[in-house]
Amino acid sequence: MDGCCEPLCNGAAHVQAVIFDLDGTSLDTEKVTKNVLKEFLEKYGKVLDREKEDKRLGIPQLEAAIAVIMDYDLPFTPEQFIDEITPIYRERWPKAKPLPGVNRLMKHLQKHGVPFALASNSKRANVDLKISYHQGWKEQFSVILGGDEVKSGKPSPDIFLEAAKKLGVDAAHCLVIEDSLVGVTAANAAGMKVVAVPSQSEADYASLADSVLHSLLEFQPELWDLRPFEDWVDSALPIEPIYATGLFSNGFLSESEDDEPSAFPDQVLGLYFGWAKLSMNGIFKVLVGLGRGHSACTAKRKIKPWIIDGDNHHIADQHMQLSLVGFIRGLNHKETLMDLEKVVEEEKAIASTSLDLPMFLHHTRAPLFP
Repeated sequence: MDGCCEPLCNGAAHVQAVIFDLDGTSLDTEKVTKNVLKEFLEKYGKVLDREKEDKRLGIPQLEAAIAVIMDYDLPFTPEQFIDEITPIYRERWPKAKPLPGVNRLMKHLQKHGVPFALASNSKRANVDLKISYHQGWKEQFSVILGGDEVKSGKPSPDIFLEAAKKLGVDAAHCLVIEDSLVGVTAANAAGMKVVAVPSQSEADYASLADSVLHSLLEFQPELWDLRPFEDWVDSALPIEPIYATGLFSNGFLSESEDDEPSAFPDQVLGLYFGWAKLSMNGIFKVLVGLGRGHSACTAKRKIKPWIIDGDNHHIADQHMQLSLVGFIRGLNHKETLMDLEKVVEEEKAIASTSLDLPMFLHHTRAPLFP
């Protein structure tokens, strides 16, 4: 999914610092708060326009408030609207989990002495509150900035330029990691390199970002002249457990509602493995493909579990819990789940062997199924 597979070959500056966005890039806040505005609008007889709201992701809070009030004809000033809706968001922030690969990259950068910052359009007080639920985050970031600490929020470059200044690193040697179009635009305006990890369609990012990834599990530090990861075990990567539940039918898992904690983050795409618990058949090793069904242009993600030590054909219409503990690879740009059927036996073997190794036995220190 890389917009540019070899950034250094295309003139990218050697990276000396990394700047992370927060919402939708580092934390899955957008999933746990997805229905807040919908529920708020319903109280005033209004119907949410999801497409319109998706395009507003990442813009400054006040700007978003003004737009929402105008679009839905709400009886508030922007300040009143923010005061009314913010407490509802705050109630849900504790449920937001780090997105796949974020903790891994932060630990890697810290280990090798690469400073990194957090630059969010959210107010600083809200940034501090969101990261307070994640042990060590506040201490790991060399610099933390909120949108109210600079003249203009993203897509203005102000916050990224201020982060670089506080880091003591020239903007040309900073790498930004973003999920939103406004964030990518701001990074470009700051003269920085940018990796996009979008939860929405990649179409808006491919020509603007230096690299586009499904998740940070696909990030390759060596492409940016950083030390490579050393945590792969042969062809498999141990990951923090990712959980989901749903109905297993016709060979696919139908997830619970995507704003619930029981659903995978939007950025989980590719080939993973772990454990499947079925309501009537017990626990099995499983390889899981997450991607598009018959066409790479299909918007909705599909989830295809392959039972490794059993037979999918004898399992139907059962509640399934998935606990993913390993990652094999992302999907190529036009690769679909149908394409994976041709090569799945090789990945099954990798998954089966890996699940017998101690580093993949996450349930010894975390619940196999929460």
